[in-house]
Amino acid sequence: MAAGAYTTIQQGGTVYIGEQGLDVTAAIGSDSSIGWWASGAAIATSSPDSQMPITSPSNFYVSSSAFGQYVGTWYRLNSQGKPDGIAFVVADPSLAIRVIDTTVNIDVTNKWIPRGDQAAFRIDTNLNQIFSRPSGGSTPEGITIYVQSPVGGTYSALLDSSGTPQSLENLVISQADYTTPWSWDTGNSQYVTGTYTIWAKCDINNMYDNYGIPGKTISQQNTLLDQEQNPLISVNVPTAVTTTPGGTVQTPPSLLPTTQSTAVPTTIPTITPSTPVPVVTTASATASTVPTTPIPVETTTAGSPGFGTLLTLVSLGSLAIIVLKKQH
Repeated sequence: MAAGAYTTIQQGGTVYIGEQGLDVTAAIGSDSSIGWWASGAAIATSSPDSQMPITSPSNFYVSSSAFGQYVGTWYRLNSQGKPDGIAFVVADPSLAIRVIDTTVNIDVTNKWIPRGDQAAFRIDTNLNQIFSRPSGGSTPEGITIYVQSPVGGTYSALLDSSGTPQSLENLVISQADYTTPWSWDTGNSQYVTGTYTIWAKCDINNMYDNYGIPGKTISQQNTLLDQEQNPLISVNVPTAVTTTPGGTVQTPPSLLPTTQSTAVPTTIPTITPSTPVPVVTTASATASTVPTTPIPVETTTAGSPGFGTLLTLVSLGSLAIIVLKKQH
C-alpha cells in the first residue's frame, strides 16, 4: 500500500468495510465518538442503536465485525451522546467485471468472441467514491484487472488495435459503471486461441486482505473464449458426390436422411395367382378346350430359393407348345 494513498476522509465522506489506516480526523472534528441509528429512527430525540469511541482518528480501521451490520450514515456524538452532525458513511464494497465486444457492441462475458474483435472491460462497483479523496502518496492505488491466458500466466497489460500496451493495474475508476477507454485486440498474435479467465480486485488500504469476499473486494471470475469459429455451430462438411461408371449417383452419407419412412423387406414373398392364367387363341384354332384349371405354383423352401418360380415358368412354356400344336 502506498503511504497516504486515498486515506484522508473528509466529513461526510464514504469509507468501506475492510479499509484500514484511514485518517478520519476531519470527519469527526472535536468529538471522540460516533453513533449509528437505524433507518427511520428519531435521531434528535433517541439514543444511537450502535456507538463507538474513536481513540486513534489518524489510524482508523473499518472492520467487518464492528461495522458489518451497521452500514450507512454514522454521526458525530458530543460529550452528552447527542448527534453533532454527520461523520462519514460506511459502505459495503461491491465489485463486478464484464467483457464488451466493442466491434459489435455486445456483452460477451462468459461467452465467445470472434478472434480479432476488440474487447473492452466494464467494471460495475461502488468503490468509485474512493477516487474522489485526496490521493496522497507518490503511487496511488487503484483497481486491477486480471486476465489469465489459456496456458497459464496473468497479463499486466494488453495490446490495443495499434499494438500499444494498456496497463491493467491500478485503474482509477471515475464512475460506478466504468468502461476502459481502450480495447484489447484479441486477434493479436501475442494471444493464443482458447479460454481466458478474467476478474478484478481492489486492495486499496488493504481492504482485500481484510475483507476478501468475492463480489465485494474481488469480483467473481468470468471467462472469455477467443477463437475463430462460433462454438455453437457444428460444421459437417459432406463428401463429394461421385458417379459410378454405370451412371449411378452415389450420395454421400452426410446427405442421406436420418430416418426411413418405410422398411426395406429382408425377404421377397412368393405370390400365388388367385385366378387362372388366361390363354389367348386365334380364330383358326380347332381346339375347343382352353385350360381353365389354375396352373399350380410351387412354393420355395428355405434350402431352394427361387425353385417355385422356375416350375411356374416351365409349366407356362409347356402350355404354349400344346396350344401351338392344336392351331396347326
